[in-house]
Amino acid sequence: MGIRADEFLVAAEEKAFDMSHRRIINYNIGKYDAAVERGLSRMVNLENAKRKLHAIKWRVMENLDKLLPEFESNFQKRGGKVIWANDAEEANREILNILKKAGAKTVVKSKSMVTEEIGLNEFLEHHHIESLETDLGEYIVQLLGQKPYHIVTPAMHLSKEDIAKLFHERFGSPLDATPEQLTQKARELLREKYVKADVGITGANFLIADTGSIAISENEGNARLSTSFPKIHIAVVGIEKLIPSIADLDLFWPMLATHGTGQNITVYNTILSGPRKPDESDGPDEMYVVLLDNGRTNLLAQKDQRQALYCIRCGACLNACPVYKNIGGHSYETTYSGPIGSVITPHTDGMAEFKHLSYASSLCGKCTEVCPVKIDIHKLLLLNRRDAVNSELVTTSEKWGWAAWKKGMLNRKFMDFFSGGTKNFLLKKFFKKTWGHFRKMPTVAPKSFSQQWQDKQW
Repeated sequence: MGIRADEFLVAAEEKAFDMSHRRIINYNIGKYDAAVERGLSRMVNLENAKRKLHAIKWRVMENLDKLLPEFESNFQKRGGKVIWANDAEEANREILNILKKAGAKTVVKSKSMVTEEIGLNEFLEHHHIESLETDLGEYIVQLLGQKPYHIVTPAMHLSKEDIAKLFHERFGSPLDATPEQLTQKARELLREKYVKADVGITGANFLIADTGSIAISENEGNARLSTSFPKIHIAVVGIEKLIPSIADLDLFWPMLATHGTGQNITVYNTILSGPRKPDESDGPDEMYVVLLDNGRTNLLAQKDQRQALYCIRCGACLNACPVYKNIGGHSYETTYSGPIGSVITPHTDGMAEFKHLSYASSLCGKCTEVCPVKIDIHKLLLLNRRDAVNSELVTTSEKWGWAAWKKGMLNRKFMDFFSGGTKNFLLKKFFKKTWGHFRKMPTVAPKSFSQQWQDKQW
């Protein structure tokens, strides 16, 4: 087992038995479940909508080589500039070049998982550029020096008391401040930052090929402020976020909102198609879209698994997953946690380091059931396991162990060869550590079922 796998097991065990963490997560996911159930009940034909989204994303992935240039061409016609980045290093370097050219010292950022993926905040800090998160949840975890806990709700692991304590220590707010008062305090602190920032950086929920636009969904208005005041706007977007037409948003927007938070549609939905025109009062003088690969084409090349790129980052599979609900988002040590992160990360960040995530699953199939674009997530987890074995990324002892298990399971004589006592000894000798500190080893019966059955045939 690799170092990351060992770290994952330690972190997962620690969180699984942290009762305070479990209480907060169960409460927050419980509220999410109730909201989403109400939201989905308002959809006339949910299954049909899922099938349609799946078909659209299938068409995108099969024609990505045509649709990406179409987006680029249409965006450039409106005065925007497109930068193609093969990996995180290249994306960061290109963004830094833009900032240096403009003499920028301050950046305001709206919520973006892809900028977390490339480590943009840390990179800019290293180059003495202030990068401030403006989404409330992201702002809170940034103050704590943490990574986002969840794709949609970055501070899901914190209670209102935790946040009140943080704001009391940092800004002198009352310890018993209400969520409304805490939000008001954050608003006071952030408002002046928008006006003074040199550059606004966002992600995008969708790239629209036929209009050359990006679409951003949010609930706080911080993305609009981040793209309206600064003179330069940089959007960093994964190449898989493409949709063919602006007309597709009539389905993608409500499906994303309902599966993400239970809303009919998010509060702010913005379509941006380039920098400010001479007759427009708001918007940046320059707008860039950084199209990020960073391992996505590796996944695209896997015919069986490329459907993982259909993901619209709603977070539904995380909230449904019994493993995620017990061990939390930080245990995964990846940008994208939960079931979809376990599928994607081995392909984008390396199978050798992250194959263990595909085993961190009960294979209950709940993730597949709730996915709005019908990604067969639990099947993809199995395919990742297959790839790990085919790539010989398993230990010799594991290989021999499974070979012995297979031989025994295919031949009843081998299963019955050892007595129950011998089997119990072998289990305790070789599997006690892997079974977990807090679980009691199962006890094998003295006689196997087939032997007991034969004894009954009197």
